[in-house]
Amino acid sequence: MPSFTKRTMIIAVIAFAAAAAAFATLRPSGHHGHHMHGAHDEHSMPGLQGENATPEESEEMRVLFRNFDTLSREVTNLPDGINTVTRSTDPAVMEALVSHVIGMINRVDQADDPKVRIQSPTLDIFFLRGDRITTTIDVADEGVVVTQTSDDPEIVEALHTHAAEVSDMAARGMQAVHEMMAARAQN
Repeated sequence: MPSFTKRTMIIAVIAFAAAAAAFATLRPSGHHGHHMHGAHDEHSMPGLQGENATPEESEEMRVLFRNFDTLSREVTNLPDGINTVTRSTDPAVMEALVSHVIGMINRVDQADDPKVRIQSPTLDIFFLRGDRITTTIDVADEGVVVTQTSDDPEIVEALHTHAAEVSDMAARGMQAVHEMMAARAQN
């Protein structure tokens, strides 16, 4: 496993979970087997591409989204951050998850935002102030276990907010994503 700094793990798990949950918006309903164009193209999933994301990173997200039903997530809010456990029942999906998390950790270290189209705006503060986040990670049988903390109250608030967004998406899938995207579009 590549080495990485603790503080950047926050973005990896948050970005993965946001991307995984957002996949539901890219799945066409009632059009199985048909190639569709635009935002609901199941094959290319344009929402997973980014201004600064590599094709490999987008493909990892596609694997996670296409196998969204194998994922589960638990979040505990802490006074100064969050603790998360993200897992998949499918070993290949778990491998994509771990790879995605490590890649995002490296990006946060370098303040290198992938600018994925469906990316939650809540992530912006993490790329801007990644040096204010302390993260521990353990990749174990139970999943990817991450604790993220900060002495910056705005980061802590963003951690709590985004963890709730991701948990909602994990629980309700496409419905939660559509509601969040619609709410953002109205602002």
